[in-house]
Amino acid sequence: MDWGTELWDQFEVLERHTQWGLDLLDKYVKFVKERAEVEQAYAKQLRSLVKKYLPKRPTKDDPEVKFSQQQSFVQLLQEVNDFAGQRELVAESLGIRVCLELAKYSQEMKQERKMHFQEGRRAQQQLENGFKQLENSKRKFERDCREAEKAAHTAERLDQDINATKADVEKAKQQAHLRNHMAEESKNEYAAQLQRFNRDQAHFYFSQMPQIFDKLQDMDERRATRLGAGYGLLSEAELQVVPIIGKCLEGMKVAAESVDAKNDSQVLIELHKSGFARPGDLEFEDFSQVINRVPSDSSLGTPDGRPELRAASSRSRAKRWPFGKKNKTVATEDFSHLPPEQQRKRLQQQLEERNRELQKEEDQREALKKMKDVYEKTPQMGDPASLEPRIAETLGNIERLKLEVQKYEAWLAEAESRVLSNRGDSLSRHARPPDPPTTAPPDSSSSSTNSGSQDNKESSEEPPSGEGQDTPIYTEFDEDFEEPASPIGQCVAIYHFEGSSEGTVSMSEGEDLSLMEEDKGDGWTRVRRKQGAEGYVPTSYLRVTLN
Repeated sequence: MDWGTELWDQFEVLERHTQWGLDLLDKYVKFVKERAEVEQAYAKQLRSLVKKYLPKRPTKDDPEVKFSQQQSFVQLLQEVNDFAGQRELVAESLGIRVCLELAKYSQEMKQERKMHFQEGRRAQQQLENGFKQLENSKRKFERDCREAEKAAHTAERLDQDINATKADVEKAKQQAHLRNHMAEESKNEYAAQLQRFNRDQAHFYFSQMPQIFDKLQDMDERRATRLGAGYGLLSEAELQVVPIIGKCLEGMKVAAESVDAKNDSQVLIELHKSGFARPGDLEFEDFSQVINRVPSDSSLGTPDGRPELRAASSRSRAKRWPFGKKNKTVATEDFSHLPPEQQRKRLQQQLEERNRELQKEEDQREALKKMKDVYEKTPQMGDPASLEPRIAETLGNIERLKLEVQKYEAWLAEAESRVLSNRGDSLSRHARPPDPPTTAPPDSSSSSTNSGSQDNKESSEEPPSGEGQDTPIYTEFDEDFEEPASPIGQCVAIYHFEGSSEGTVSMSEGEDLSLMEEDKGDGWTRVRRKQGAEGYVPTSYLRVTLN
């Protein structure tokens, strides 16, 4: 079954069908082009997203990279970036193998189709011209026959007319003979033209046009086959990257499974452990032995009747490092401003860097020595004296680095001994009510103006608090505070407390209090009683609920 046989009279149908096929090819090329643009835009957005969330700092400078959570996240981002690269490959493959090649093929098909239909139209035009010539010869033959018949009738009429002259009769006979001869010639020409047209028409319908239609059929089938292959390229471009995309997805799964919570906890410890010993229990300082606690007009102390604290207690005020604000510290070369463990780690890093630099300088010195020996043995290769400045500079660097190594080794040994001495610390828990803080409340005065000598005497009689022995992490804090406009929470007194020193307030067990200021690390919390009295009480005596 072919077009030339079955569709011999459907020239216009074939023309429309082949045009539709080429339009479909162009439509698919346009679709794939837009699909490739979508893939390219998708890949670009993925890469922008990855870039947005990748760490900005270099990996070696980012402490967070030590955590498996961060490492897994970075790995996941890299896998997404690789996934975006595969989408770009899909877009590139579609753009080259489908868009460019099929667009070029479409142009070739259009040229071939145009050629075939031009050939068919030429054949049609030739057949039409032959038919016109046939019609012309037929009409001429018909006209000549009528003229010959008319001339014959005229000659016969004159011949029978007795009034006609002999000359008129002869002339009419000659005219009839001429017309008859012309009719015969027209007949022969018409017969020849008819035979030629029939031959051309048979060639047109049985040979020429079937060949053209068969060529169009072959062209259209090749186009359809190529279009089908183009359809396959759409999935093939995806299938080519599926293994790598699978690896990307597998990498994301591995990254998810690489999160190690226990290890991250250990990393956090290694990064930030201070090496400080835990503070020991604070001793209770009972000031009621030497000062009359009953407020009266004759009581010593401030105008409001509250006795002043001794200078010794003021001197013993020290807020503890883990709680409250830290003072800004100035960085030192031996990192003594850091906690012991962090100091040890930083010193270890500095020592390793100095050792690496020292090894590098020593290697360079050996290389310069060898080069100098070569120059001395073969002077044409260079002047040995030209290396002396570099050798001297290297030796100077080596001496400087050795001194720095010794310095850091000494500091490191001191820091390690400090860490080891702090590791013996232990905490003890007591079932009895905790002792009140040994430090004075934050608003106590540093000295008493009217009982200085007595304070000195009492200070000498008090047992040492041991602050400098087992609490090496004390630091100073700001003593100023802002008065809150309203309570920041509520608290309940767990134990009874007799607020007898300056800045304190008494409370009963189970009493509800308003929390005015949290503990800043010194063991005291500022509260307000329902009666309106406000002052400090030991934090360990309270159960606090913040707003």
